[in-house]
Amino acid sequence: MQKIKSLMTRQGLKSPPESLSDLGAIESLRVPGKEEFRELREQPSDPQAEQELINSIEQVYFSADSFDIVRYELEKLPPVLNLQELEEYRDKLKQQQAAVSKKVADLILEKQPAYVKELERVTSLQTGLQLAAVICTNGRRHLNIAKEGFTQASLGLLANQRKRQLLIGLLKSLRTIKTLQRTDVRLSEMLEEEDYPGAIQLCLECQKAASTFKHYSCISELNSKLQDTLEQIEEQLDVALSKICKNFDINHYTKVQQAYQLLGKTQTAMDQLHMHFTQAIHNTVFQVVLGYVELCAGNTDTKFQKLQYKDLCTHVTPDSYIPCLADLCKALWEVMLSYYRTMEWHEKHDSEETVSASEGSNVMGTEETNFDRGYVKKKLEHGLTRIWQDVQLKVKTYLLGTDLSIFKYDDFIFVLDIISRLMQVGEEFCGSKSEVLQESIRKQSVNYFKNYHRTRLDELRMFLENETWELCPVKSNFSILQLHEFKFMEQSRSPSVSPSKQPVSTSSKTVTLFEQYCSGGNPFEIQASHKDEETEDVLASNGYESDEQEKSAYQEYDSDSDVPEELKRDYVDEQTGDAPVKSVSRETLKSRKKSDYSLNKVNAPILTNTTLNVIRLVGKYMQMMNILKPIAFDVIHFMSQLFDYYLYAIYTFFGRNDSLESTGLGLSSSRLRTTLNRIQESLIDLEVSADPTATLTAAEERKEKVPSPHLSHLVVLTSGDSLYGLAERVVATESLVFLAEQFEFLQPHLDAVMPAVKKPFLQQFYSQTVSTASELRKPIYWIVAGKAIDYEQMLLLMANVKWDVKEIMSQHNIYVDALLKEFEQFNRRLNEVSKRVRIPLPVSNTLWEHCIRLANRTIVEGYANVKKCSNEGRALMQLDFQQFLMKLEKLTDIRPIPDKEFVETYIKAYYLTENDMERWIKEHREYSTKQLTNLVNVCLGSHINKKARQKLLAAIDDIDRPKR
Repeated sequence: MQKIKSLMTRQGLKSPPESLSDLGAIESLRVPGKEEFRELREQPSDPQAEQELINSIEQVYFSADSFDIVRYELEKLPPVLNLQELEEYRDKLKQQQAAVSKKVADLILEKQPAYVKELERVTSLQTGLQLAAVICTNGRRHLNIAKEGFTQASLGLLANQRKRQLLIGLLKSLRTIKTLQRTDVRLSEMLEEEDYPGAIQLCLECQKAASTFKHYSCISELNSKLQDTLEQIEEQLDVALSKICKNFDINHYTKVQQAYQLLGKTQTAMDQLHMHFTQAIHNTVFQVVLGYVELCAGNTDTKFQKLQYKDLCTHVTPDSYIPCLADLCKALWEVMLSYYRTMEWHEKHDSEETVSASEGSNVMGTEETNFDRGYVKKKLEHGLTRIWQDVQLKVKTYLLGTDLSIFKYDDFIFVLDIISRLMQVGEEFCGSKSEVLQESIRKQSVNYFKNYHRTRLDELRMFLENETWELCPVKSNFSILQLHEFKFMEQSRSPSVSPSKQPVSTSSKTVTLFEQYCSGGNPFEIQASHKDEETEDVLASNGYESDEQEKSAYQEYDSDSDVPEELKRDYVDEQTGDAPVKSVSRETLKSRKKSDYSLNKVNAPILTNTTLNVIRLVGKYMQMMNILKPIAFDVIHFMSQLFDYYLYAIYTFFGRNDSLESTGLGLSSSRLRTTLNRIQESLIDLEVSADPTATLTAAEERKEKVPSPHLSHLVVLTSGDSLYGLAERVVATESLVFLAEQFEFLQPHLDAVMPAVKKPFLQQFYSQTVSTASELRKPIYWIVAGKAIDYEQMLLLMANVKWDVKEIMSQHNIYVDALLKEFEQFNRRLNEVSKRVRIPLPVSNTLWEHCIRLANRTIVEGYANVKKCSNEGRALMQLDFQQFLMKLEKLTDIRPIPDKEFVETYIKAYYLTENDMERWIKEHREYSTKQLTNLVNVCLGSHINKKARQKLLAAIDDIDRPKR
């Protein structure tokens, strides 16, 4: 009945009454038989209705077995019985019983196959037990036979043999134990030999053997001893690992790594290694600085050893600062080199292990090795930046311990060179840009360099104010690369330098410092001071390369035979530097000497001592910029101020003349005027004394400026015999042009180090300042040209000429001869000046151009002063001008003659008609109002009426009105 109940429960049915035995008291309530089951199953049924009947059975019928069903039903009867209700209730109970019986029958039939299968298994089990009983019986019988067949002596023999085998094993164990007891001596010997892998291997084998014999009581003490020995080996191994940080030895490190690998502590070893490197950096820098501090202190006081590193750095004296910094960097280099070689060892070792692992088949061991290898690689890569940061912080602390402004320039450059080399090491070490060091050294460098630059500007002003503008004699092949200040540029020399002086490149591949000094040496070794193999031999004797050149310097070529064959053969156009396409005629050479006053001197650069000093300063500035590229912009800005101040001084001394601009000839370009105004506003301090009421900002701005220089009283610019200081003007102006050429030569190098965001400043400096240097020639030489010829005397002579002649004259006027004599005297004076200073072709051309232009404009002005003029007088003007041109062309080779059309056009305007004249006046605004008015009143008055003249004068007035 319990099975039936459990089956009904698993089917989701409510349980029937626990004890069907109690149903016997109820009429017709009994367990149906097989036939009845079959009948119940064959009856048509509605599963849903049957389930509802089962669900309608009261819960109390499913309670415990002690439940009395009969008593329960009787107690439920009402006091007054109704037969019909009783029968209906009985029918209901029967239906419920039938539903339950049918459900039970279904469940029994459903489990019938399982019952049959289980019965078969029980039958099979019974058969197996019977077979086992037979086997046991046979075994007992055979044991009895064996017992009867063997004697007691045979069994004793076997027992002795077994005992013998046990004793042999015991003897081997005792021998092994004896060996284990003696291993401590061998382990000590191996540790002394630094054979750490062998010692660990032996110790591990001993521990393994000891674990085999742990059942012996003597082994427990040995186990403890071996464990202590292993710990001692690990301690010594850690000490050996720390030695790697300062002096890497590949054999030593290989043994240490093999030992840690045997211990299974590869990752721990790497963690310890980085800790040792950090400690090594701290200990190294402290000991280096401490040694110098104690050495300079001169006593053995131990108080310095108790100081912090930061405080210790403040006790380094200026005399020992640079050697200490060099030794500091050398010591740190050794640490970084050891780390670099450590990484090299692991890279090589990993590649070898990868090859061996690909040939093996131990997948599990390979995965573990790969994991360790990956951990070590990441740890080493991360350690690069960490170690470099530690190095930077230590060096930065050292740098901040002393004020670098106390050092001289060369010492400061040396400090920067060391730091620059250290930053190069850092960049090669981990690819870092050394932000910590850069920011620290940049601040100090800018402050130092700002003060240094201010001092140099004051010195430059002093040099300029004491400069007599005498030529500094240098050789014709002079180059700034020959100066000591530019020796650092030897590796990037121009093709003009002798190839023998250029360094020979052995390989196109760039070799890093670590590759260069990996096997030995140190990039921070202080080289002993020694002179360069090539001395700075740039000065020439008396301005000439040789005695022969000096002897021939003052020869004048007055005839064809005076022209040397060498000059005919080797003549080169000085403006272009190109050789002539065809041979030069004698006439050309004869005429060439008239304006090219450089043929009588060697074509050496024209410069002064001040110019050379500025060039040397530029070289020093570039040294600092080359060493410390982060301050390149500040250095180039200061370099530009040197050039600005030099240019402004030349203009102030020799080119400033308020009357120049009034000529209307455009002698100073708008670019030059803009440049001069910019320099004056940004660099020149025009105030005589500081204003006490000025603001702090204004005072700071004045500190950045330099007073305007004043020309030395020894320089005389008012003497006509010296062409109003032409020699000094040539030296000054051409030295500026030479300085500009040197800046042009240095532009690629400056552009290479200038930050990209600051390159517009550099481009602006070259396009608006450096390129304007040659433009100063016009205003400077115009002053000479304006005084070298007596133009006023020529106007007086022209005023005495009678222009209203009635017949055509064949003889020119006397003022032409007077003007030509002035030009001949000017030519002689130029020759005299050229004996002192070489006058380059552009300079002589500019002088002649200015003089001719002024002469031609004076001629036009003289013609404009004429009161009366006839047609024959106008023809006389033409004759005079043509005579002037013919004689002038023999004095100079300038072609075309400047302002030739200016004179000819004015003369020819006399012959124009009224309508053509009006158009001509509107098109030719280069003439002054006075000149145009005179042309209308005097020259045209004879063949135009008054009304036409008034119309032309009105047109002139309209043109002149915007100028007022």
